[in-house]
Amino acid sequence: MLQSVLCQSPRAAIATIDSALRLGLLRVDDLDDLFDALPRRHSVLRRLVDPRAESCPESLMRLILRAIGAHFEVQVSIDGVGRVDFLVDDWLIVECDSFAHHSSWDEQRRDRRRDQTAAALGFATYRPIAEDIMWQPDLVRAALVGLISGRAPRRRRRE
Repeated sequence: MLQSVLCQSPRAAIATIDSALRLGLLRVDDLDDLFDALPRRHSVLRRLVDPRAESCPESLMRLILRAIGAHFEVQVSIDGVGRVDFLVDDWLIVECDSFAHHSSWDEQRRDRRRDQTAAALGFATYRPIAEDIMWQPDLVRAALVGLISGRAPRRRRRE
């Protein structure tokens, strides 16, 4: 893990640590040892680690949301909709879609029905694809800034 962090960009290193924690390859108790062994400049990454992300794109999305100063929650349950990847400002659902879990017509139909239910409850949904989150984060960031600017937060209905 130490070599992995040293060889990657900070964004990729955070996503790797998140994944290792989620998969049980690294324990939360091991984080202090890992960051003690890294050069001091890496210490800022420690506070950005969060094992609640269920994929690399989710880790990277969290970093994008954080960078734009958005108020967001991770893995939120909404009545009638279910669990969503992110809820931004209590009105914008962000779902990080990958080919692995969203490529079949049945999966797309399920997603669209969830989005329809969310819309009926007053939520908007943004579904960037994983490859854009990973390789074109500036496009995703611009889309999020455009969506968020000018909208007031609202109260959410949770399960």
